[in-house]
Amino acid sequence: MNELRPSSEGENSSRFAFLKVPLFARWVPIPLRLIVGYGFMEHGFAKLLKGPENFAAILHTIGVPASHLMAWLTILTELIGGLAVLLGAFVPLVSLPMAVLLFVAIFTVHLPYGFSSIKLMSVTAGRAQFGPPGYECDLLYLACLLALVLGGSGPMAIDGYLRRKR
Repeated sequence: MNELRPSSEGENSSRFAFLKVPLFARWVPIPLRLIVGYGFMEHGFAKLLKGPENFAAILHTIGVPASHLMAWLTILTELIGGLAVLLGAFVPLVSLPMAVLLFVAIFTVHLPYGFSSIKLMSVTAGRAQFGPPGYECDLLYLACLLALVLGGSGPMAIDGYLRRKR
């Protein structure tokens, strides 16, 4: 019968030792900040460049009240919130309106299309055609925001600088 024993310093035990070092773990929030911050800012810039009035028309069509005001609040939340997350500034504070946007997007737009964010419909002229995205990416953004709020913004973050200054 096989016994489970703690391994001693075998050949494989030190191969991934660098992953266990607290030094490595403290840098984990940086890619999350970069992805979430850039992603939100990109969505905000896209809405801004295509015209806030066009986004307001979409909001009006799906029944959002005060669609022009909500369009601007959404765009500003994505731009300012995204920049704040990117810089690691006030992450617990800006995560709340960002999470609200994600939940609204899930329940008003993405939920009817299911979980998957990639729905290959066809390939025409050598290009893939995709259907409407589901709520998968929204959940990933929510998970990243939650990880940043619970685990902190990590090094090279304005939140850490402000904490040290106090």
